[in-house]
Order: sequence, then structure tokens, then C-alpha cells
Amino acid sequence: MQDQSYGTPRRARVNRRELIGLFAVAAGLPLAARAQQQPISVIGFLHAGSPQSNVKLVPAFRKGLSEAGYVEGRNVTIEYRWAADSDDRLPELAADLVRRKVAVIATPGTTQAALAAKVATTTIPIVFSTGGDPVALGLVSSFNRPGGNVTGIVNTSARLAGKRLGLLRDLVPGTTRFAVLVTRNGPLTQTTLKDLDAEAPQLGLPMEILYADAAGEIEAAMTKLAENSGAALMVGPDALFTNLRAQIVALAAQHAVPAVYSVREFAEAGGLLSYGPNFVSTYEQVGEYAGRILKGEKPSDLPVMQASKFELVINLKAARALGVEVPDKLLALADEVIE
Repeated sequence: MQDQSYGTPRRARVNRRELIGLFAVAAGLPLAARAQQQPISVIGFLHAGSPQSNVKLVPAFRKGLSEAGYVEGRNVTIEYRWAADSDDRLPELAADLVRRKVAVIATPGTTQAALAAKVATTTIPIVFSTGGDPVALGLVSSFNRPGGNVTGIVNTSARLAGKRLGLLRDLVPGTTRFAVLVTRNGPLTQTTLKDLDAEAPQLGLPMEILYADAAGEIEAAMTKLAENSGAALMVGPDALFTNLRAQIVALAAQHAVPAVYSVREFAEAGGLLSYGPNFVSTYEQVGEYAGRILKGEKPSDLPVMQASKFELVINLKAARALGVEVPDKLLALADEVIE
């Protein structure tokens, strides 16, 4: 029987969907998988820390991606590279992602990772987060027009050093001296010390700078600090310290040293007080930007964003252990009080 409209035998007419089905059957693949097959984007995730210390943060990065329409395992693959607190491994890990020809490199955790990625490639888009000034660090040309292949999020954590010491003074008014723990050559060290030079003199107390670049040096610095009573400590916003927060919090408790930290993860680990950016929110912002780039936007056209959330967290259990009474005004200011 002939098709009266086209004069072509109905059996001889095979449309595009049917052809896809025939090829799928011939290849031994399900029809739906073959008909809906799409290229899967690959994102590189470069971090100076370890998966164990970032279990709450990686899901936030994935959430940001999903808000841009990308779901890991469905239409995007994430290649994770962890330096395990060894910054000297970052250049090779970044180079490995470049060889993998990933579509985007995300460095949501550390400035060191962003700098390593920038050295490794001038073409693959990079999305960073940093607590320092990305222009001074050489990551971008300007905030509004980053230029090149790099953009990201600034959480200004290094510029909050004076604010943190002020909060610590309010919490422990009997303090007679301050100590600040920083890394020797970390990308945020100079910004942190510069902020302290400008803000700390108003507190009218002597200050000691302690340097540590490894777990053993952190222990030695804390032991030295505890030799004289009346000291209070501010831990700098270096990624090394965040990744080793369990050790630092335990040492502060062991030596009965009141301390203020840069992110809430310290307070959650038993630290007395933290003030700084919410890393969950920052990781999510990095994920959103990575997703927008996968959709076709250029990093040079995406302005560097400010972190969207900062928070003050107080751990009352730690305060009681130190014999510290938290003033009502600080409790009222706190975004969260851990009982």
C-alpha cells in the first residue's frame, strides 16, 4: 500500500529517531542512553588540604554547580586533586589537571592552589576563593574586569585580623598580651600583619608574632606561648591552620590559651571563638561561577565577587572550660552559640 501523501512505501520511510534506535540496538546500548547522549564536562578541583577536613565543604561546591544546572555523575565529572597539606605538591597537581584537559579548574579552598593553577595554564578558566587581595596576589587585573582566564570570590579574611583581636579582648578582658600565629611565607601573612599594624595598637597591648609551617612547629609555638600566663592567641587565616584545626584547638585547650579563629570550623571543633567568612557559602559561590563558565561565560567577563556571608560563632563549652564568662553583648552579636 502506498502513502497517498508522499508516494513512498511506509516501510521504506525511516525517521531520525528510528535510525538512532537501530544504531543503539546494533551497538548493544539502551535506546534512551543513545538518544539522549550528551558530552560530559570535566571540572578540576584543586585543594591544598585533604578530603577528611573538607567533608562539609565539597557538597557545597557541588550544590553551587547544581544551581547552574550541572550534577556530578550526570552531566559533569569532577577530578579531585588533594595536596594533603603539602603546598609543594600543588604545581604538579595543577599540571596534571591541565594535561587532563579539564574545562574549568576550581580552587575554592586555598590561595596557594589558585596561584599554582594560574602558573599551570593561561587558557583553562580558573575560579578561586581567597582571603587576600587577588590583584596584589597577581591573580586578576581588577575586581570588575579580571582579564585573562581567572576570576573568583574574595572573603577578605586576612583583613579581619584587627576585628578578631578586638572580639577576643572583649571576651577575655584580663588579657595582658596577644600572640598571632601565622605561616612564614603564606600568601595571606603580609596582609594579616599589615591589618594588625593598623588596628592592634588601639588595644594597647604588646603583641608577639609566632611562625609555624608544619604541625611540629605549631606545637612548639603553642608551648612557648603557654610559658607565660595572660596571653591570648589569634590564629591566622592560613589554609594550613584550617586543615590542622583539630590539633590547634586541642593544644589551645591543653595550655588553657583563649584563642580566636578565622572560620567557624574551629569553633565547631571545640575552639573558643571564630569570626570570618562562611566557607560553605564561599564554596557554593565558587561552584556557581564554575557552572556559569561551563555554560559559556568567560572568566574575564565575570567580576570578582565578595563573600556573601560572615559570622561570629562562640563555643560556650570551651568558654566554661577556660573559666571565661561570655558578655551578654557578645552573645547578642553572635550568629551562633554552640552549647
